[in-house]
Amino acid sequence: MLTNEFVEDRITSSRLLMHRLHIDLPLLLGLLMLAGVGLFVLYSASGQDDSMIIRQLIRLALAFVILIAVAQISPATLSFWSPWIYSIGLLLLIAVLVLGDIGKGAQRWLDIGIFRFQPSEIMKLAVPMMIARFLADTHLPPNRKRLLLGAILIALPALMVAKQPDLGTALLIASAGGFVLFLAGLSWRFIILSLVAIAASAPFVWNLLREYQQQRILTLLNPQNDPLGTGYHIIQSTIAIGSGGLYGKGWLNGTQSHLDFLPERNTDFIFAVFSEEFGFFGIMLLLLIYIFIISRCLVIAVQSQDTYSRLLAGSLALTFFVYLFVNIGMVSGLLPVVGVPLPLVSYGGTSIVTLMAAFGILMSIQTHRKLLAG
Repeated sequence: MLTNEFVEDRITSSRLLMHRLHIDLPLLLGLLMLAGVGLFVLYSASGQDDSMIIRQLIRLALAFVILIAVAQISPATLSFWSPWIYSIGLLLLIAVLVLGDIGKGAQRWLDIGIFRFQPSEIMKLAVPMMIARFLADTHLPPNRKRLLLGAILIALPALMVAKQPDLGTALLIASAGGFVLFLAGLSWRFIILSLVAIAASAPFVWNLLREYQQQRILTLLNPQNDPLGTGYHIIQSTIAIGSGGLYGKGWLNGTQSHLDFLPERNTDFIFAVFSEEFGFFGIMLLLLIYIFIISRCLVIAVQSQDTYSRLLAGSLALTFFVYLFVNIGMVSGLLPVVGVPLPLVSYGGTSIVTLMAAFGILMSIQTHRKLLAG
């Protein structure tokens, strides 16, 4: 029979092991739950394709290894390397515009022989790291000169990514950097004026958009204008979500996905598959997992011991929320289709690795904080 002392010793040993590995256990458990749900629904969305599940498992395993590796790097080291990572990322984006592979009308990939990758994914982390470093050694809230320079540092990579064209990723990069500026103490007056300026520039920006990007916005306003063309994705997705009702049709029993009405069901529109099969209550449980992860990330940000860590952790937490918000809004017909996957649930490799690296940074900030406190 197990004694209380034995159980307490085992718990203490487990905590010490997590501490040495720089792993934040609550955040790790949340990520494992979410990844498990992702594999569960992907099995149904893929038509019970075992090979796809194996590939996703391999990608998740690699991503968790990267998470643990990044968690070993102290926030001070991350701060030191932030300008270098940002600079290398900019050079890679320039290389994409000059030498990048073209696929599906976009020039987003670099092929180095062994593998292809998207440098824009690097900038999702490099931009908030750079802005946090830029503001860490100055008095907060930042003055106008600092804000202007910070905005330029954000705009450079965002515009280059938009040029590829990849507007969805460009907006994610811009929001990641913008969250750092917001957390640094932007006044509400400045925020309101910025929103007014953005609204006033909308006609000019509209003319800069490509035709298919304009069509996506028009389709959002009225998908019934072209139900078998540009509006097909949104119409079929909302049908799938609505048909799930309160309790859903049951795992593997979704008709929209299994009868091939729902496009991109393994990637961007996997939330519609989940909604159809598990219904409203299933959606609430999935959102609770996301809320738990985001809340833990915000707690880590609040408990951070230095400005760089606090700004970076807060930005990464809010950017993860944006991933979730944009995907669900897109699939529900509330936002334009921009190709943002449901984090850690959609099939894919690059975005999962980027997200896990971000969570590795958050774990580093939390666990090294404890070391310093000790």
